[in-house]
Amino acid sequence: MSVRLACALALSGLLAGCAAVAPPAAPPAAATSQAARPYFDTISLTGRLSVQYSRGGAEESLHGSFTWAQTPQRTVLTMLSPLGQTLAVIETQPGSASLTQAGQPPQVAADADALAQAALGWPLPVAGLRDWLQSFALDARGRPWMAPAEAGSSVTTPDGWHIVYASWQQDNPSAPARPRRIDLARQTAQAGPVRLRIIIDNWQVP
Repeated sequence: MSVRLACALALSGLLAGCAAVAPPAAPPAAATSQAARPYFDTISLTGRLSVQYSRGGAEESLHGSFTWAQTPQRTVLTMLSPLGQTLAVIETQPGSASLTQAGQPPQVAADADALAQAALGWPLPVAGLRDWLQSFALDARGRPWMAPAEAGSSVTTPDGWHIVYASWQQDNPSAPARPRRIDLARQTAQAGPVRLRIIIDNWQVP
């Protein structure tokens, strides 16, 4: 069950099918603006991405920027070099995913996360990011979770990703806070300890 669906069930199905899906009830200590934070099925983001992992026993790192375009049925993640060159494009739709790297033919699979790991050599949780970028997740027990808008709020997901919301941003004082920097970490057999840092520079919502 996706985080979005679980959140919707927790609210008795209110606003089902709308572009903004209400999140699960905020913890009692959370601010009112946090409780009102919406989930957007359609959103575009730009930002920066860095990753650290191991390959053949040696430490590797990658730095660059990214764009994220999401609709209810489609996600397109474009990874760019520091100079703006396209490194990889990952597109997902229900039941299928494709990954295209510069100078190589597209690769296709049913699962975007498995495809990304096989092609890149390190895990990139594309499916989870649909929720995580907007501060929603499932905790280790599979329960819907919404990050309090506090630096350092964190959760560990059922598949072992530890997510830390390191900083937040607001468009104006009355608007709900949005994640600014997200740190992800996971121990893997293929790439050792993997650490991802995502900084979101720009949000665009309908």
